[in-house]
Formats: sequence, structure tokens, C-alpha cells
Amino acid sequence: MDLRLLLASSAVLLMASITSITPTSSTTMETGGTSQCKVKWLFGILCQDVSVKLVNQIKTWQIGQSCQYAGERCSYELVSAGQYQIKATHTDPTTKKLNELDFLLEQSTVCKVTGEAASEASNDPADNSNFCSLQNLMNGSDLIHAEGYKQFSNKWICPGFDTANCSLS
Repeated sequence: MDLRLLLASSAVLLMASITSITPTSSTTMETGGTSQCKVKWLFGILCQDVSVKLVNQIKTWQIGQSCQYAGERCSYELVSAGQYQIKATHTDPTTKKLNELDFLLEQSTVCKVTGEAASEASNDPADNSNFCSLQNLMNGSDLIHAEGYKQFSNKWICPGFDTANCSLS
């Protein structure tokens, strides 16, 4: 079967599962003083390759001597990395807000990655720090140019997704 057909059918199934999540879902609301974001990605490469790139990028951007001039390219910490799950944190260098990041990887005909970020709730409806903490790793690792790259989310399961302008500077 053609890889493009497999990617397209996987994308349709993934979108169907995302759009079935309603705005009253626990992932869309600020509950218990936290704000959460969920993003799904598809890749036409092996999950092992995706995992290596993400882990390497987190390690590259770990807290160094000074984040003064590194912008968003610092203050990541690798918490754990297994075959199907990566846990990390990111501290925003400006606001000092901590984002807890979780990537779940599932290999099928394509590599499916679910990224979730949680942080202290913000009163700013335009706050997209959870999304940008996830997306900046995709950008920095160059996974956005990987074969078959597709991204799925919306403003209900990832507040700020529709207005995000993630910058690495």
C-alpha cells in the first residue's frame, strides 16, 4: 500500500478522534489550578528515530550556566526516557512558569506521538506556553521536516493553539 494513502487514512482517523473531544473534556478546562494542552503528530519515520531526536533536543537545551541570551532554547530538563514515553520539563525563562511535558509514542504503519503539557493556570487567554514548549522541541529537532509530518490539535484541547506564534529566540 502507498505510504501516502496510509498517512492520509491515519490522519483521517486521528482527526476523527480529536474532533470527538468536546470542550467539556477534562483536557480542555483549567482544573485544579492547571492549564493543559494536547497535540498529536504523525510521522512517516520510525518512532525510535522520533524519540532519539526529541531526547537529543531536550538534552541540547538543558539548563546551562545562563539562559540570558538563549531565549526559549534553554531550561528544558529530561525527566525520563523510555521506548514509548518521554517526560521532560520546561521553565519559561521570562515568566519562570514550569511546563510538565509528556510524549507518548506509538508505532503502527506510522509513528503516532501524543504530546501533553501542563502548567500552572494562567488568566491570559492568549497564553500558549504549553503548546510552544512542545512545538519548540519539534521545530528545534527538525522533526517538522520529517517524512509524513502532520500535526493535529485545536483551541479546545490546547488553549492558545490557534493564536500561537512560537519563537525560539
